[in-house]
Amino acid sequence: MNTLIMTERKITNFYDVKFKPFDNYGLAIEGMSWYKISYDKESGGNGSYLLKMDPNAKSLPHTHIGYEEFLMVEGELIDSDGKIFKKGDFVTFEPGSSHSSHTKDGCLILVFMRGINKPL
Repeated sequence: MNTLIMTERKITNFYDVKFKPFDNYGLAIEGMSWYKISYDKESGGNGSYLLKMDPNAKSLPHTHIGYEEFLMVEGELIDSDGKIFKKGDFVTFEPGSSHSSHTKDGCLILVFMRGINKPL
């Protein structure tokens, strides 16, 4: 007989969360907000979060200390080299890579972090 052990779980509905100002680098960045799913800066910056960027929002230029991966859920994001990430794109930035991004019309992104980014 198999015995199943119920573990704790968290269910997040992307469209029913309370976003807070994105303050991962200290001060909040205008036009950016987030909902932490499992992200924990204190334990080394690992985990995942939802990132919402309002129209014309811009991220700070930064370097990736560990891998950063994200799934574009809604909208478009334009990277510093002009590459446009669209709904459904899964993007991987390797450790040591640097960039910044912006959005014209706003976007929603599911981010998976392995390490804290370093602002430039």
